[in-house]
Formats: sequence, structure tokens, C-alpha cells
Amino acid sequence: MLTLDKIYVNYGAINALKSISCQVEKGEIVALIGANGAGKTTILNAISGIVPMFSGTVTFLDETISGIPPHEIVKRGISQVPEGRRVFANMSVLENLEMGAYIRNDKSAILEEIEQVFTRFPRLFERKKQMAKTLSGGEQQMLAMGRALMSRPKLLLLDEPSMGLAPMLVEQIFSIIQEINASGTTVMLVEQNANMALSIANRAYVLETGEVVLQGPAKELAANPDVRKAYLGE
Repeated sequence: MLTLDKIYVNYGAINALKSISCQVEKGEIVALIGANGAGKTTILNAISGIVPMFSGTVTFLDETISGIPPHEIVKRGISQVPEGRRVFANMSVLENLEMGAYIRNDKSAILEEIEQVFTRFPRLFERKKQMAKTLSGGEQQMLAMGRALMSRPKLLLLDEPSMGLAPMLVEQIFSIIQEINASGTTVMLVEQNANMALSIANRAYVLETGEVVLQGPAKELAANPDVRKAYLGE
């Protein structure tokens, strides 16, 4: 579904990504794990067109999307839930969801989709008229995910969905990610909580300083002594 071929991204004189190659098959959950500054978020931003690539190619559903503006990439079927949630603070929950559907004009289907989001996240239904800034961190994460789903993505990019959340909420969010995947959306997941990420992923890539240093089935990586020592706190 998605192929990154020898991606390089530079921030000034800093090489943020160095010859990154990876792929995501339809229906998978693929995790990117690694320390802060390893380049995980930069990969998602390069796919979404948010940061320019120095060289390399991103292919999605057999189409080269490198260099396409972010809003066009959303139209192709890729939606990103950014790190830190980035909800529209002074808009209501409902307005945030409507903003997620900005590329669509099928009003009745949009209303159905909003109902589906409320079914998946009942807490958002209870707060649909509240300003997004008044929500808890967990509720904002649910809203950011619901907003991304409003564009009906084929591929959902999730950046640190568990950041700053209580352990019980983390389990809930990861359970919802599995539900979203089971309902037909492919997922690429960036996550500091490597244990949780590897527990739900099919495959994973381990990054260090902008390079892929390990890759393979998530269960194998979770059992790898080097990965356990470096990222799983053992």
C-alpha cells in the first residue's frame, strides 16, 4: 500500500532521515519505535507532505505522492493524527469533526460518519457542544482520532497517541486503534510506549538517529534482547 524508498530529510545542516526505506501492506498495523529524535515523527510528516524531502520517493497505492501538497495527500486517502493532538481549541467537538470532513461534500454521508465517531467514542457525543480546549487529554486524543477518520482514510498515521495519558486510558486508546484497523483502515503508528506498540502491531521498524536499524514481525522484535534492553525497559 505504502512504500518509502531511500527517503532523506534535512533540517538545515542536520540529516533528520538518512536513506529510510520501509513499507506498509494493506490491512496492517506497522509501528515505528525508537528514542526521541530518532526521526519517527519526521517520517510521518514526510509521508503527509508536511516536511519537504531532500530526496527519495513515497509511493501510495502505486502513485508517487512525493512533493504533493498535504491537502491533496488527504484526498488520496492518508490522514494523520498529529503528536500533541492539535485539536481546534476554540471550536466545539462537533465543529472539529466537521473540519475533518473538509475534503468531502456528501452531507448525508458526513452526518452518518459523525454518528459512527460518536458510537466509537461515546464520551465525545456527551461533549459534542463543548469547546475542544475544555476536554481532558484523553478526550482530545479521541477527538483528534475521530477528526482524522472523518476523511475516510485508507491509511491512518498516528503520532504518539498515548502521550500524556493515564495507563487506563492508554489501554482504551490502543484498543480503539485495533478496532479501527479491524474495520478496514491500515495504520502506521509512532509510539514511545514500545511495549504497547509492539503488542498490537503486525510489523515494526526500529529507528536510531534517522536510520532503520532493525525491522521485522512485531513479536520477534518484542522478544529481541537488544530491543528489550533499549526500548522495553529491561
